[in-house]
Amino acid sequence: MIRLGLIGCGEHAEIGHAISLARYRSAHDDEIELTAACDLQQKRAQHFCQKYGFTSAYSNTEEMLNEANLDGCIAVVPPEMISKVAIMLLQRGIPCVVEKPLGASRTDLSLLLAAAKETQTSNMVSVNRRFMPFLNCALEWARTAGPLRYVYGRMKRHGRRESEFIWTTAVHAVDALRYMAGEVSQANWRRMNSANTADWYAIDLRFKNGIYGHIDVLPTSGVLEETYELSGEGFHATVTCPFGPERSVRCFQDNKLVLEKIAGSDTPEDVLQGFYEEAAEFIRALHKKAKPHPSIEEVFPSVELCFMMANSSQENQVIVDDNQNFQ
Repeated sequence: MIRLGLIGCGEHAEIGHAISLARYRSAHDDEIELTAACDLQQKRAQHFCQKYGFTSAYSNTEEMLNEANLDGCIAVVPPEMISKVAIMLLQRGIPCVVEKPLGASRTDLSLLLAAAKETQTSNMVSVNRRFMPFLNCALEWARTAGPLRYVYGRMKRHGRRESEFIWTTAVHAVDALRYMAGEVSQANWRRMNSANTADWYAIDLRFKNGIYGHIDVLPTSGVLEETYELSGEGFHATVTCPFGPERSVRCFQDNKLVLEKIAGSDTPEDVLQGFYEEAAEFIRALHKKAKPHPSIEEVFPSVELCFMMANSSQENQVIVDDNQNFQ
Protein backbone atom coordinates (compact mmCIF):
# COMPACT_ATOMS: atom_id res chain seq x y z
CA MET A 1 0.00 0.00 0.00
CA ILE A 2 1.50 3.31 -1.13
CA ARG A 3 0.94 6.12 1.37
CA LEU A 4 0.50 9.48 -0.38
CA GLY A 5 0.43 13.04 0.87
CA LEU A 6 -0.68 16.30 -0.73
CA ILE A 7 0.74 19.72 0.16
CA GLY A 8 -1.57 22.53 -0.89
CA CYS A 9 -5.34 22.19 -1.16
CA GLY A 10 -6.30 25.05 -3.46
CA GLU A 11 -8.25 24.98 -6.72
CA HIS A 12 -5.45 23.62 -8.89
CA ALA A 13 -4.59 20.92 -6.35
CA GLU A 14 -8.22 19.83 -6.50
CA ILE A 15 -8.65 19.88 -10.28
CA GLY A 16 -5.19 18.66 -11.17
CA HIS A 17 -4.44 16.14 -8.44
CA ALA A 18 -7.06 15.32 -5.79
CA ILE A 19 -9.77 14.29 -8.27
CA SER A 20 -7.36 12.00 -10.14
CA LEU A 21 -5.95 10.46 -6.96
CA ALA A 22 -9.46 9.71 -5.71
CA ARG A 23 -10.38 8.21 -9.10
CA TYR A 24 -7.26 6.04 -9.07
CA ARG A 25 -7.92 4.84 -5.53
CA SER A 26 -11.50 3.98 -6.46
CA ALA A 27 -10.23 1.78 -9.31
CA HIS A 28 -7.22 0.36 -7.40
CA ASP A 29 -8.35 0.36 -3.78
CA ASP A 30 -5.59 -1.99 -2.63
CA GLU A 31 -2.73 0.06 -4.13
CA ILE A 32 -2.78 3.51 -2.53
CA GLU A 33 -3.81 5.25 0.67
CA LEU A 34 -4.49 8.98 0.64
CA THR A 35 -2.77 9.44 3.96
CA ALA A 36 -2.52 13.18 4.54
CA ALA A 37 -3.51 16.56 3.13
CA CYS A 38 -1.88 19.82 4.22
CA ASP A 39 -2.80 23.46 3.70
CA LEU A 40 -2.05 26.66 5.61
CA GLN A 41 -5.83 26.93 5.96
CA GLN A 42 -6.54 23.64 7.70
CA LYS A 43 -10.22 23.85 6.75
CA ARG A 44 -9.18 23.29 3.14
CA ALA A 45 -7.26 20.18 4.11
CA GLN A 46 -10.23 18.96 6.11
CA HIS A 47 -12.42 19.53 3.06
CA PHE A 48 -10.09 17.33 0.99
CA CYS A 49 -10.35 14.64 3.66
CA GLN A 50 -14.13 14.73 3.56
CA LYS A 51 -14.49 14.96 -0.23
CA TYR A 52 -11.56 12.93 -1.60
CA GLY A 53 -10.78 10.51 1.19
CA PHE A 54 -7.53 11.77 2.68
CA THR A 55 -7.15 10.38 6.19
CA SER A 56 -5.56 13.25 8.13
CA ALA A 57 -5.56 17.05 7.75
CA TYR A 58 -2.57 19.25 8.62
CA SER A 59 -1.72 22.94 8.51
CA ASN A 60 2.04 22.50 8.94
CA THR A 61 4.12 20.77 6.26
CA GLU A 62 6.97 19.65 8.49
CA GLU A 63 4.53 18.24 11.03
CA MET A 64 2.84 16.22 8.30
CA LEU A 65 6.14 14.91 6.94
CA ASN A 66 7.33 13.97 10.44
CA GLU A 67 4.15 12.11 11.36
CA ALA A 68 2.59 10.67 8.21
CA ASN A 69 5.31 8.22 7.09
CA LEU A 70 4.70 8.95 3.42
CA ASP A 71 5.91 6.92 0.44
CA GLY A 72 5.27 9.83 -1.92
CA CYS A 73 4.07 13.42 -1.86
CA ILE A 74 2.53 15.87 -4.32
CA ALA A 75 3.32 19.55 -3.72
CA VAL A 76 1.01 22.21 -5.18
CA VAL A 77 2.22 25.54 -3.84
CA PRO A 78 2.70 29.07 -5.27
CA PRO A 79 5.74 29.54 -7.59
CA GLU A 80 7.76 31.36 -4.95
CA MET A 81 7.44 28.31 -2.65
CA ILE A 82 7.92 25.49 -5.16
CA SER A 83 11.71 25.26 -4.94
CA LYS A 84 11.78 25.49 -1.12
CA VAL A 85 9.13 22.82 -0.57
CA ALA A 86 10.52 20.54 -3.28
CA ILE A 87 14.06 20.73 -1.89
CA MET A 88 12.69 19.81 1.56
CA LEU A 89 11.04 16.71 0.10
CA LEU A 90 14.12 15.76 -1.92
CA GLN A 91 16.44 16.12 1.07
CA ARG A 92 14.12 13.97 3.19
CA GLY A 93 14.25 11.30 0.50
CA ILE A 94 10.49 11.46 -0.17
CA PRO A 95 9.61 10.79 -3.83
CA CYS A 96 7.63 13.76 -5.02
CA VAL A 97 5.62 15.45 -7.74
CA VAL A 98 6.20 19.19 -8.01
CA GLU A 99 4.43 21.81 -10.07
CA LYS A 100 5.77 23.84 -12.93
CA PRO A 101 7.34 26.39 -13.22
CA LEU A 102 9.73 24.90 -10.58
CA GLY A 103 10.29 28.29 -8.95
CA ALA A 104 9.88 32.04 -9.32
CA SER A 105 13.36 32.78 -10.70
CA ARG A 106 16.28 31.17 -12.50
CA THR A 107 18.05 31.04 -9.12
CA ASP A 108 15.18 28.93 -7.76
CA LEU A 109 15.51 26.65 -10.80
CA SER A 110 19.24 26.17 -10.32
CA LEU A 111 18.89 25.38 -6.60
CA LEU A 112 16.15 22.84 -7.26
CA LEU A 113 18.02 21.17 -10.10
CA ALA A 114 21.15 20.92 -7.94
CA ALA A 115 19.15 19.33 -5.09
CA ALA A 116 17.56 16.81 -7.45
CA LYS A 117 20.96 15.77 -8.81
CA GLU A 118 22.60 15.67 -5.37
CA THR A 119 19.91 13.71 -3.52
CA GLN A 120 18.90 11.40 -6.39
CA THR A 121 15.43 11.24 -4.80
CA SER A 122 12.78 10.17 -7.30
CA ASN A 123 10.90 13.18 -8.59
CA MET A 124 8.40 14.18 -11.23
CA VAL A 125 7.09 17.48 -12.63
CA SER A 126 3.38 18.00 -13.21
CA VAL A 127 3.22 18.90 -16.92
CA ASN A 128 -0.07 17.27 -17.85
CA ARG A 129 0.11 17.93 -21.61
CA ARG A 130 2.56 15.02 -21.87
CA PHE A 131 -0.21 12.73 -20.58
CA MET A 132 -3.17 13.94 -22.64
CA PRO A 133 -4.69 10.91 -24.40
CA PHE A 134 -5.42 12.87 -27.61
CA LEU A 135 -1.86 14.17 -27.91
CA ASN A 136 -0.37 10.74 -27.28
CA CYS A 137 -2.81 9.24 -29.80
CA ALA A 138 -1.55 11.72 -32.43
CA LEU A 139 2.09 11.00 -31.57
CA GLU A 140 1.60 7.24 -31.78
CA TRP A 141 -0.19 7.58 -35.12
CA ALA A 142 2.48 9.94 -36.51
CA ARG A 143 5.23 7.43 -35.71
CA THR A 144 3.57 4.96 -38.05
CA ALA A 145 3.00 7.60 -40.76
CA GLY A 146 6.60 8.72 -41.10
CA PRO A 147 9.23 11.09 -39.70
CA LEU A 148 8.07 14.45 -38.40
CA ARG A 149 9.23 17.61 -40.15
CA TYR A 150 7.31 20.29 -38.25
CA VAL A 151 5.43 20.73 -34.97
CA TYR A 152 3.25 23.63 -33.93
CA GLY A 153 1.59 24.86 -30.77
CA ARG A 154 -0.88 27.68 -30.22
CA MET A 155 -1.91 28.81 -26.74
CA LYS A 156 -4.80 31.25 -26.76
CA ARG A 157 -6.40 32.72 -23.65
CA HIS A 158 -8.86 35.43 -22.70
CA GLY A 159 -7.95 38.25 -20.34
CA ARG A 160 -4.70 36.73 -19.03
CA ARG A 161 -2.85 39.98 -18.47
CA GLU A 162 -0.29 38.86 -15.89
CA SER A 163 3.30 39.69 -16.87
CA GLU A 164 4.52 36.25 -15.78
CA PHE A 165 2.23 34.33 -18.18
CA ILE A 166 5.10 33.18 -20.38
CA TRP A 167 6.87 31.28 -17.58
CA THR A 168 3.94 30.27 -15.37
CA THR A 169 1.55 29.03 -18.09
CA ALA A 170 3.04 29.13 -21.59
CA VAL A 171 5.78 26.80 -20.35
CA HIS A 172 3.18 24.07 -20.95
CA ALA A 173 3.30 24.72 -24.71
CA VAL A 174 7.10 24.87 -24.79
CA ASP A 175 7.36 21.62 -22.86
CA ALA A 176 4.73 19.95 -25.04
CA LEU A 177 6.74 20.69 -28.19
CA ARG A 178 9.92 19.36 -26.56
CA TYR A 179 7.95 16.23 -25.69
CA MET A 180 6.72 15.95 -29.28
CA ALA A 181 9.96 16.70 -31.11
CA GLY A 182 12.94 16.26 -28.79
CA GLU A 183 15.62 18.55 -27.43
CA VAL A 184 15.96 22.12 -28.70
CA SER A 185 19.13 23.19 -30.51
CA GLN A 186 18.10 26.77 -31.31
CA ALA A 187 15.33 29.12 -30.24
CA ASN A 188 14.32 32.46 -31.72
CA TRP A 189 11.45 34.58 -30.51
CA ARG A 190 9.65 37.84 -31.05
CA ARG A 191 8.14 39.47 -28.01
CA MET A 192 5.20 41.67 -28.98
CA ASN A 193 4.92 44.34 -26.30
CA SER A 194 1.81 46.33 -25.52
CA ALA A 195 1.47 49.17 -23.06
CA ASN A 196 -2.03 48.20 -21.96
CA THR A 197 -2.05 44.43 -22.00
CA ALA A 198 0.11 41.31 -21.72
CA ASP A 199 2.94 40.52 -24.11
CA TRP A 200 2.37 38.07 -26.93
CA TYR A 201 5.12 35.80 -28.24
CA ALA A 202 6.03 34.14 -31.55
CA ILE A 203 8.62 31.43 -30.92
CA ASP A 204 10.62 29.51 -33.54
CA LEU A 205 12.38 26.34 -32.51
CA ARG A 206 14.85 24.03 -34.19
CA PHE A 207 15.35 20.62 -32.62
CA LYS A 208 18.52 18.56 -32.53
CA ASN A 209 17.02 15.93 -34.81
CA GLY A 210 16.30 18.49 -37.55
CA ILE A 211 12.59 19.01 -36.85
CA TYR A 212 11.37 22.60 -36.88
CA GLY A 213 8.65 24.06 -34.68
CA HIS A 214 6.71 27.19 -33.85
CA ILE A 215 4.61 28.37 -30.88
CA ASP A 216 2.19 31.29 -30.73
CA VAL A 217 1.43 32.55 -27.22
CA LEU A 218 -1.62 34.84 -27.27
CA PRO A 219 -2.85 35.36 -23.68
CA THR A 220 -5.39 38.09 -24.44
CA SER A 221 -6.81 36.88 -27.76
CA GLY A 222 -10.35 36.52 -26.49
CA VAL A 223 -10.73 32.75 -26.55
CA LEU A 224 -9.67 29.79 -24.39
CA GLU A 225 -8.12 27.27 -26.75
CA GLU A 226 -4.95 25.22 -27.10
CA THR A 227 -3.89 23.44 -30.28
CA TYR A 228 -0.96 21.19 -31.21
CA GLU A 229 -0.07 20.04 -34.71
CA LEU A 230 2.33 17.44 -36.10
CA SER A 231 3.28 17.39 -39.79
CA GLY A 232 5.39 15.16 -42.02
CA GLU A 233 5.59 14.22 -45.66
CA GLY A 234 2.03 13.39 -46.71
CA PHE A 235 0.52 13.40 -43.20
CA HIS A 236 -0.77 15.81 -40.56
CA ALA A 237 -2.39 15.58 -37.14
CA THR A 238 -4.22 18.28 -35.19
CA VAL A 239 -4.97 18.08 -31.46
CA THR A 240 -7.23 20.56 -29.69
CA CYS A 241 -6.78 19.98 -25.97
CA PRO A 242 -6.91 20.59 -23.01
CA PHE A 243 -9.06 23.62 -23.97
CA GLY A 244 -11.22 24.49 -26.92
CA PRO A 245 -14.83 24.52 -28.12
CA GLU A 246 -14.40 20.92 -29.32
CA ARG A 247 -11.57 18.84 -27.86
CA SER A 248 -10.44 16.40 -30.50
CA VAL A 249 -7.67 14.68 -32.44
CA ARG A 250 -7.81 14.46 -36.24
CA CYS A 251 -5.22 12.68 -38.37
CA PHE A 252 -4.90 13.09 -42.13
CA GLN A 253 -2.90 11.13 -44.71
CA ASP A 254 -2.80 11.87 -48.42
CA ASN A 255 -5.53 14.46 -47.92
CA LYS A 256 -7.90 11.99 -46.25
CA LEU A 257 -9.16 11.95 -42.68
CA VAL A 258 -8.00 8.57 -41.39
CA LEU A 259 -8.47 8.93 -37.62
CA GLU A 260 -10.79 11.12 -35.61
CA LYS A 261 -11.69 11.21 -31.94
CA ILE A 262 -13.91 13.84 -30.33
CA ALA A 263 -14.36 14.24 -26.59
CA GLY A 264 -17.84 13.43 -25.39
CA SER A 265 -19.67 15.02 -22.51
CA ASP A 266 -19.11 11.82 -20.52
CA THR A 267 -15.29 12.03 -20.69
CA PRO A 268 -13.93 13.06 -17.25
CA GLU A 269 -11.96 16.29 -17.43
CA ASP A 270 -9.05 14.96 -15.40
CA VAL A 271 -8.70 12.06 -17.85
CA LEU A 272 -9.06 14.24 -20.95
CA GLN A 273 -6.54 16.80 -19.70
CA GLY A 274 -3.93 14.19 -18.74
CA PHE A 275 -4.05 14.57 -14.97
CA TYR A 276 -5.24 11.02 -14.35
CA GLU A 277 -2.52 9.33 -16.38
CA GLU A 278 0.03 11.65 -14.77
CA ALA A 279 -1.05 10.43 -11.32
CA ALA A 280 -0.94 6.84 -12.56
CA GLU A 281 2.64 7.30 -13.82
CA PHE A 282 3.78 8.47 -10.40
CA ILE A 283 2.00 5.66 -8.57
CA ARG A 284 3.31 2.99 -10.95
CA ALA A 285 6.85 4.26 -10.46
CA LEU A 286 6.46 4.15 -6.67
CA HIS A 287 5.24 0.53 -6.83
CA LYS A 288 8.13 -0.49 -9.08
CA LYS A 289 10.66 1.64 -7.15
CA ALA A 290 11.49 3.23 -10.51
CA LYS A 291 12.09 6.80 -11.64
CA PRO A 292 8.90 8.54 -12.84
CA HIS A 293 8.91 10.78 -15.90
CA PRO A 294 9.25 13.60 -16.62
CA SER A 295 11.73 14.54 -13.91
CA ILE A 296 12.90 17.96 -12.76
CA GLU A 297 16.00 17.53 -14.90
CA GLU A 298 13.90 16.65 -17.96
CA VAL A 299 11.55 19.65 -17.64
CA PHE A 300 14.23 22.15 -16.57
CA PRO A 301 15.13 23.29 -20.16
CA SER A 302 11.48 24.16 -20.89
CA VAL A 303 11.24 26.39 -17.84
CA GLU A 304 14.66 27.98 -18.30
CA LEU A 305 13.84 28.96 -21.88
CA CYS A 306 10.60 30.61 -20.75
CA PHE A 307 12.41 32.62 -18.09
CA MET A 308 14.89 33.77 -20.72
CA MET A 309 12.05 34.95 -22.95
CA ALA A 310 10.39 36.79 -20.06
CA ASN A 311 13.58 38.68 -19.33
CA SER A 312 14.56 39.38 -22.94
CA SER A 313 14.21 42.31 -25.29
CA GLN A 314 11.70 42.25 -28.14
CA GLU A 315 13.67 39.85 -30.35
CA ASN A 316 16.27 37.33 -29.27
CA GLN A 317 17.98 34.07 -30.12
CA VAL A 318 19.70 31.37 -28.10
CA ILE A 319 21.75 28.35 -29.05
CA VAL A 320 21.68 25.24 -26.89
CA ASP A 321 24.90 23.28 -26.34
CA ASP A 322 25.23 19.50 -25.98
CA ASN A 323 24.62 19.74 -22.22
CA GLN A 324 21.30 21.54 -22.73
CA ASN A 325 22.71 24.88 -21.56
CA PHE A 326 21.39 28.03 -23.22
CA GLN A 327 24.02 30.38 -24.60
